[in-house]
Amino acid sequence: MAAAENAGTIAPTAGEYIRHHLHHLQKDFSFQNVEQHGIVDFSLFNLDSVFYSVVLGVIGSFFLWRAARKATSGVPGRFQAAVEILAEMVENQAKGVVHNAKSRKLVSPLALSVFVWIFLMNAMDMLPVDAIPALWHGAGPALGFKDYMRVVPTADLSTTLGLSFSVLIVCLVYNIKIKGIGGWAHELVAAPFGDKWFLYPVNFLMQMIEFTAKTVSHGMRLFGNMFAGELVFMLIALMGGVWAWQFNPLTGGFWLGFGHVVAGTVWSIFHILVITLQAFIFMMLTLIYVGQAHDSH
Repeated sequence: MAAAENAGTIAPTAGEYIRHHLHHLQKDFSFQNVEQHGIVDFSLFNLDSVFYSVVLGVIGSFFLWRAARKATSGVPGRFQAAVEILAEMVENQAKGVVHNAKSRKLVSPLALSVFVWIFLMNAMDMLPVDAIPALWHGAGPALGFKDYMRVVPTADLSTTLGLSFSVLIVCLVYNIKIKGIGGWAHELVAAPFGDKWFLYPVNFLMQMIEFTAKTVSHGMRLFGNMFAGELVFMLIALMGGVWAWQFNPLTGGFWLGFGHVVAGTVWSIFHILVITLQAFIFMMLTLIYVGQAHDSH
């Protein structure tokens, strides 16, 4: 975006606009404001991601609880039917990878919660890029915070890796629960190359690499897709910004505005598939990893 005069203020360049929108709202442990300047944020704690994650988790849990509370044995309403279809889909997927019926009593609701929660977090990307940040522009500094606000928790690496690490903890618990701590410890040194004492270090190293690779790839896949989607929405917003500041049908400003509307509409429709698919993939990988924790090598 070219710099332009607008009501006495200078508009940011395209790079400045994107960098600003990629900053998270942060505070360090001494509760001082922190200013982050990286394109990809590697911070462990971002206030905006935590806030929206918690709020959306509560909303998702509330709707699932309400569906269960209002469930009837007669003809279901639309909301109950939708939740039942979703729950049945998750249960069918769980049966295919987690063969322990007792474990599925916990794993299936967990997978359903993961799908709904991640879908809601992904869906924040459908809001206009500057809608909530514009509101925060006035309220944030007044409360003593920096003027940064990102509303898509799954476009934050700390959120997605936190989710994948939580899945790792669940897998470790089931490894110990199903195989016993002795059986699992033996598996760590006896698989995949065999129960030979001279292969124990190699087997253990391979097991650690496998756990690490699963966890990192699980979180990075979700983060990469949502981060890319967020960037595309920012680029589309820049088209609208240039059109608004430099509107002149004779110089092509009209076509920038037209392209902004068309591109935004098309990408939003396509992104509905993306946010749903990414939630489903994360849920399926969760089921697969938990199912693998039940298997003996």
